[in-house]
Amino acid sequence: MERTIGFTIKYDRDDPYDQRELSEFPDIRLWFVRLDATYPWLPVLLDWRAGELARYAAMLVPHQMSMRMGVVFNPEALELVIMNKAFIVYSWLKQQGISMPKARLKTSDMARMLGFGIGDELFDLIDQHPLT
Repeated sequence: MERTIGFTIKYDRDDPYDQRELSEFPDIRLWFVRLDATYPWLPVLLDWRAGELARYAAMLVPHQMSMRMGVVFNPEALELVIMNKAFIVYSWLKQQGISMPKARLKTSDMARMLGFGIGDELFDLIDQHPLT
């Protein structure tokens, strides 16, 4: 999993003075919702260092923009999305032949990038009750 993915979004705004972030346009967010429904494991492949994971999360999770703090996610919604991704990503990584310790680490790193910690108890639960 050495390669990463990033997005270049070209969007013509109807109003050149519209200062909204791309994640605030409903049609762009809808495209990302569809992308996530089709490829729910995609966050693993994003270029996290370039901020693609945070941008991807901003497209899926309700948030507000703060001049001081930047993107401020709805905490409950973010927690639900992260838990959903933990189940999907961890299982997908193991299906790809990634060892259990590495799959746990990658999934934990993904959650940590968005401000959440995942304990071994959750991974044990997923292992005991696989999705497939």
